[in-house]
Parts: sequence; C-alpha cells; structure tokens
Amino acid sequence: MRAEDFKPRNRLQAAKQVIRDFIKNRKNDRLGLVVFASQSYTQCPLTLDYGVLLEFLNQVKIGMIEDGTAIGMAIANCVNRLRESAAKSKVIILLTDGENNAGEIDPITAAKAAAAMKVKIYTIGAGRRGGAPIPFYHPLFGKMYYKNPDGSLYLTKIDEETLKQIAQLTGGKYYRATNTEKLREIYEEIGQLEKTKIKTKEYMSYDEKFSIFVFLALRDYFR
Repeated sequence: MRAEDFKPRNRLQAAKQVIRDFIKNRKNDRLGLVVFASQSYTQCPLTLDYGVLLEFLNQVKIGMIEDGTAIGMAIANCVNRLRESAAKSKVIILLTDGENNAGEIDPITAAKAAAAMKVKIYTIGAGRRGGAPIPFYHPLFGKMYYKNPDGSLYLTKIDEETLKQIAQLTGGKYYRATNTEKLREIYEEIGQLEKTKIKTKEYMSYDEKFSIFVFLALRDYFR
C-alpha cells in the first residue's frame, strides 16, 4: 500500500480516507475492521460505536504486520467473526493491492466457506493498470524504489481473476479502483447496493459489514 499512484500520498492514506468517509455515512450498521499482510487480525471488532472504529482506523499503518498478502486468512477471519451473527445481511468489503502469497488458507477455499455462511464479499483491486513502483526509505540514500533481481523496477500486481472468483462465489461483485476517486465511487456504490437490498427485501436494519485492506510490503530480495 506504499505505492504512490493514489492521492494523498499513497494507497494506504487514500484507502483510509475513503473508508473513513464510508463509515461516517453508515447508520445502524455494525461495522468492524480486519487488517492483513502475511497474517490477519481484527483491528476493531463489530461495533455500532463509529467513533471507536474511526480511532482504530487512524492507528492503521504500514509495517504493523510481517510482509506478505494472506487474502484467504483475512476472509476466514472475517467469516469467523460473522459466524455467530443473526443479522440478515452479512457483507465483507475486501480491499487489496496484492496477490495471495501467505497464510494456511487459500482465497477460494475461504470464499466457499463464506458462501456457505451466506456472507457476501465485494472485492476491490486497488492500483493503476500495469502496476506501480513501491518506494522505501534508505538510511543513507533516502527515498528509493524496490527492484527485481535483474535491476528493473518491481511493480505491484493484482490477481484480478481470484478476486473475481471470490465475488462470484459469494454473490458479490468485483471492482477495480485505479485512483482515489474511483475507489470512493466504488464504496459509495456498495453502500447504495446494500441499502437497496435492506429496503426491497425488508431486511432488518442491522447488517454486518467488514472493511478490509492489505498492507503490501516487499521482502528484502526486491531491494
């Protein structure tokens, strides 16, 4: 999430800004926050206290978790949190800018478990098409960018096919966010879709939604 193709600053800051606005616009929804890299954990459990949730969101930063992208584990973590819920609508918003390369559970297996629990997953691949370089700060040379073993710039990659499969298996939808404004539009659309379902199907007004995003950091061999 260090890549600088989103404003302000980078993908992480842009995602936090958009998610913050999304939270502020919800009403009567129990929301939670799961973060993941090589591992996944609950940053904030389901709550109606949006002030507390926003504070936990503000604390999210790159480097909180060891490098990697454990999408399957993140989904499994969310499903486990939602398992005991009696809510009519259970939704995960999965935001990632990487490919699954860590964790004991693969994303498709986790998505099938979500589908069995009637949990819908909206997946969002964040990043401009073609990828973007990832900066880091060297103690002597300042800002530099990760490189491949052959010396070329390492560019971020998104496994769109897997994200599409996850959404399809659970009755959700896949989105590609190529900049901050597009990401904001996606979250607004998801919010409207879920509001529509609550009204037309007479769902109870409390529904579960998890906003998830990944911190993608590359290992030393990309330096």
